[in-house]
Amino acid sequence: MPRLRLLMIGLGFACLAQAASYLPPGTKPDPFLAYPGPSIALTGATLIDGTGAAPQQGMTVLIQGQRIQAVGKDGEVKLSDGVQKVSLAGKTLLPGYVMLHEHFFYPTGLLTYANMPYSFPRLYLAGGVTTLRTGGAINPYADLGIKQWIDGGHAVGPHMFITGPYLTAGDDPDDLPVMQLADFGDPTLAVEAVRHWIALGARDFKAYTTIPRKTLGAVIDYAHKHGARVTGHLCSVTYKEAAELGIDDLEHGIFVATDFVKDKQPDKCPPYTAVQKSLASLDVDGPEAQALMQTLLKHHMALTSTLTVFEASTPGRPILPDSVLDLMSLQARANYLRSYGRTAQANNPDAIQAFKNGMAFEKAFFDKGGFLVDGTDPTGNGGVVPGWSNAREVELLLEAGLTLPQAIQVSTLNGARYLKIDHDRGSVAAGKYADLTVLDGDVTADPKVLHKVLWVFKDGVGYDSAKLTDSVKGDVGIR
Repeated sequence: MPRLRLLMIGLGFACLAQAASYLPPGTKPDPFLAYPGPSIALTGATLIDGTGAAPQQGMTVLIQGQRIQAVGKDGEVKLSDGVQKVSLAGKTLLPGYVMLHEHFFYPTGLLTYANMPYSFPRLYLAGGVTTLRTGGAINPYADLGIKQWIDGGHAVGPHMFITGPYLTAGDDPDDLPVMQLADFGDPTLAVEAVRHWIALGARDFKAYTTIPRKTLGAVIDYAHKHGARVTGHLCSVTYKEAAELGIDDLEHGIFVATDFVKDKQPDKCPPYTAVQKSLASLDVDGPEAQALMQTLLKHHMALTSTLTVFEASTPGRPILPDSVLDLMSLQARANYLRSYGRTAQANNPDAIQAFKNGMAFEKAFFDKGGFLVDGTDPTGNGGVVPGWSNAREVELLLEAGLTLPQAIQVSTLNGARYLKIDHDRGSVAAGKYADLTVLDGDVTADPKVLHKVLWVFKDGVGYDSAKLTDSVKGDVGIR
């Protein structure tokens, strides 16, 4: 079937799924607007600018049109008579989050996932995410359709960088059926998939679990020659092997690294229980962990933290608050609570220790100058929900030992640097696009304020977080 026909069929399904949910074509998302601009001065803020610098008190950010015109101390930024002044006294101002492992699908049952083209874009934006990269796609045509609707002004949501289909060999019974789009054990087929999706605009690709080294190497080589990047949730290939092949990024910190599994066979994926046990017994300061860390640093690797999804499967971790449960459909809520109960009752000390060691590795990697980025991965047992979980990821980085400015930097400017858009986004600076998050409180005094998102500015337009969130209550798990 010709490639163009495939594209039109895919987009047709995506648009049919969205048509009943999104705003009608040609309309604007006025119900969610708080500050449409074009000239706004945010004054009196506690500013964390995304660079890793210490918070600054009593700051003014002047927005003109889509961009930030000036940043400075209150009273030092010249304001014209026509500017709309918004006091942020007692509030915190952050850059919009730039997160690199997000999805528009969600678990709806055992080994089943469904796209959430209506609720997820709104929840991401409501939670302060102004730019995201999908971390793999079970239906990349639908992701492309969502991006086109947002870019065309027919729906609200973040700027999107889409990733092509999962590149996996498809011979692992633990792989999800929805991810086995083709057997990419053959490098020729994998490279053709990459070529096809580069032509459609994708600049990111995700190698998955059972991909063999020869295929991964071919994909990396082709992608790099055509201006694209490759990341990976790996298993059959170790992190050391992937780094030496030139991969750009590794997903999930070290939670899926098979480098420490004894007697691992080349190009074979060991059971996750063996992986988890190897991580539980890992000494982060020991020679094995330090050798891997040095390899990642030598090859200038990015490492994506997704602590949220692993927290959800770790005994002893907190349950989701009622405000998040209210976003779920009745079935999605029941699925999650049932899974949370099983996890809480499980006798799994390896999971608990592996979670601690994984956090410690990320902290040590960052401290040595490693390029740490992050995302949430709304998969697993359904305990990761866009918006709330993006703030939770920042909280978990704090728990791992990063300072607040460092955790914000990982979640904003580092993501923008990876996507090569840091000249325009990722931090609060004059000349950059006005992608900003306003928190209702002083986050330097209480990290829980991360969850109190008041307004989110995307390209200088301010959206009401509560209105966006209220519009999709009960929809997560349905649409």
